[in-house]
Amino acid sequence: MKKWMKKFSGLLAVGTLGSALVAGVPSVSAQEEINVWAWDPNFNIKALNIATEYYAKENPDLKVTIEENAQDDIIQKLNTAMSAGVTDSLPNIVLIEDYRAQSFLTAYPDTFIPLNDYIKAEDFAPYKIEASTVEDKFYSVPFDTGVTGLYVRTDILEEAGYKVDDLQDITWTELEEIGLKVQETTGLKTLSMDLNDLGLLRAMINGSGSWYTTEDGVTPNIAENAALKEAFATFKSMYEKDLVNVHSDWAQMLEAFNTGVVWTVPQGNWITPSVVQAADQAGKWAVVPWPKQEVEGATHSSNLGGSSFYVINKEGSEAAADFLANTFGSNVEFYGDLITEMGALGTYLPALESDAYDTEVEFFGGQKIYKDFAEWSAEIPSLNYGIHTYAIEDIMVAALQQYLAGGDIDQIFQDAQTQAENQLNN
Repeated sequence: MKKWMKKFSGLLAVGTLGSALVAGVPSVSAQEEINVWAWDPNFNIKALNIATEYYAKENPDLKVTIEENAQDDIIQKLNTAMSAGVTDSLPNIVLIEDYRAQSFLTAYPDTFIPLNDYIKAEDFAPYKIEASTVEDKFYSVPFDTGVTGLYVRTDILEEAGYKVDDLQDITWTELEEIGLKVQETTGLKTLSMDLNDLGLLRAMINGSGSWYTTEDGVTPNIAENAALKEAFATFKSMYEKDLVNVHSDWAQMLEAFNTGVVWTVPQGNWITPSVVQAADQAGKWAVVPWPKQEVEGATHSSNLGGSSFYVINKEGSEAAADFLANTFGSNVEFYGDLITEMGALGTYLPALESDAYDTEVEFFGGQKIYKDFAEWSAEIPSLNYGIHTYAIEDIMVAALQQYLAGGDIDQIFQDAQTQAENQLNN
């Protein structure tokens, strides 16, 4: 943490250290209403509700309506409206996952307003600003970091003869070995995954500085991708040993760890509010560093997900931008409340000064999980996600099914490489 803070000390010095307004941004004076689309009531929507309360203290005349939509539904609605060139049905503010940002900004360049005049880019983690920047204009107010951790049930570990220390800085192979012993002792599976969502494998390779594309964010990187091959092999090994619970939707995933079907949750830190929903498990959880792959450049830090807020270019855009600028864009006290009230970590650098990062979380046995996540986030390999993440992942979902069915991984990956090249070049 000290090393990271020193790195950004210059930025922190110029950052807003209170709830002051961003200079030069006009306040909303007339009665107005804005609409926001987001997903996850325990995380993004809860954060928006807290932001609305903060903003209303100085701007009581603005009505903020927050509408919950599944992320896939948001994507579909955005594409339908934007491809038709009609924004009337769209909200003033929309939450978009960082993996998808460039594809929207590239395909619909005039649909969003740039936010250079509302927030300071240097106040946010650079990788978040990069995700929404096109030709020196950035279009988002960054929100959460997707820094990952391995959430573990300490009571189940102890029942199998392990301690939390045994899971510090381990590899995925070592996790599998521990998982087999836990399964033998308790009958529980290690983790849960949707076979149509490769987020886990994506985070495995992200921690090794690898992606579905090369550094240009465009050229498919599959056939010779050592990290991706290892991720597939690791998952298949755990799957065949019955260490994987298969779920098909968000609710089933939550049920798997809230009800004790699995004893680990390898996820981004945004899952914390959902983990703590099982009040009867308080004191029985801990978070340890991300297991690393056994390839060159692998680390114990990765990213999974993360999203930012975008303002639609329509009536009300100024009020929407002002709302974001004076909450997610500049308010340290607000970010402190996000940590203490819901366990949400933003990427607003001045907020790292907040005492909230030193909070000992009772649910996690008094562990300072926010400080740990902040330290791990400083080590995440920086990647260009490009615009084809999910197009290539659709190909890799089919590839995983072929591999689990007994196919040769080298041939499967070569075929996937060829398919990706043909599909993305047309």
